Amino acid sequence: MSLALSPAARDLMAAWLAHVGSLRGGSPATVTAYGADLRDFLGFMTGHHGAQLGLAPLQRLGPRDMRAWMAAERAQGLGARSLARKLSAVKSFYRWWAERDGFDATAVLSTRSPKFQRKLPRPLSATAAKELIDTVEAQDGRDWVSARDVAIVTLLYGCGLRRSEAIGLTGAVLPLGEALRILGKGNKERDVPVIPAARRAVTRYAALCPHDLRPDAPLFRGIRGGALNPRHVAKVVEAARMQLGLPATATPHAMRHSFATHLLDAGGDLRAIQELLGHASLSTTQAYTAVDTARLLEVYRNAHPKA
Repeated sequence: MSLALSPAARDLMAAWLAHVGSLRGGSPATVTAYGADLRDFLGFMTGHHGAQLGLAPLQRLGPRDMRAWMAAERAQGLGARSLARKLSAVKSFYRWWAERDGFDATAVLSTRSPKFQRKLPRPLSATAAKELIDTVEAQDGRDWVSARDVAIVTLLYGCGLRRSEAIGLTGAVLPLGEALRILGKGNKERDVPVIPAARRAVTRYAALCPHDLRPDAPLFRGIRGGALNPRHVAKVVEAARMQLGLPATATPHAMRHSFATHLLDAGGDLRAIQELLGHASLSTTQAYTAVDTARLLEVYRNAHPKA
């Protein structure tokens, strides 16, 4: 969409996106998402006011403008969660801008986010996680491809890695030791223990891979030797879950959820699990206590004679 913004407004938006990508350590995906959300917002305001928007009109947006934008988004079928994400991006932009140029952005920053029920993680059982890894191994007849897919999924479950973190590993991690240093979101480093099963899986893959796993090159390769497409991991897990009859929530990220939940079930310390997952806030990790409580309540209701 071509926005009728003044050159100064376009420059301002570009400066903010550069800020998101550098000072906040935002990933390229985060910068792209924030940019799209802000463009949608500014595009609406352009049509809403019927004129090119410079910096002064953007600073004068009021509660009525914000309500009109949110109502229009909901009318187009946008859910409360997605609208809350868009509003968060808009507020982030205005907060940064107000601090930089010293104007009052209260009208935007005080806009209430729509309420929505936060979805809890859907972990797999320990048995289902093991069966899924075993099934992934049978997805491809080429030994090195099969070994690669097993190694990735085992890292997700055995080390609690994000898919992007596993895909982002390079040959420099070889030979895999008892711990792995991960550069996660916000360029935050963490060390995670590597269980023997994950070490064996990666070692087997490295031995079978026909491509040169140089220290400065991706560890996990596609068929032609380039970096593996993250979408491939999702497809492999999807095929395995369908064979096993697991729900659609059995995704690569669910393996990471399962890692955290199973540690918590075994008595793991919440603060330690936060460090292993690379969560910036303990409140993010505390979602797993809700999962654990929900499971306990289900057992209680099903088993207690007075429930």
